Amino acid sequence: MERAQVEKISKALADATRLMIFEAISAKDHVNCSELVAMRGVTPATVSHHLKVLTEAGLVECKREGQFVCSRTVPSAIDDYTRTLSRLARGGRRVSKKA
Repeated sequence: MERAQVEKISKALADATRLMIFEAISAKDHVNCSELVAMRGVTPATVSHHLKVLTEAGLVECKREGQFVCSRTVPSAIDDYTRTLSRLARGGRRVSKKA
């Protein structure tokens, strides 16, 4: 995994609200936006913004199903991310700087 992607994922998960949304999506096969909005203190605009960041980081995929937009996690992104961090923690090869 390249440095830019590691940074994107790290920044995406560093926000408490995004982490909460990611955890909620991870707990099920898929979650629609109205379920995420129902979380205490999360407005539709906030959900939309945070889903965009999570999607751009490659952690979540959103798909329209009728009138709803359903989100699901992308397990391979987390697998690649954790492998990269694990390699770095062991003093392994540095992360590529390519974008």
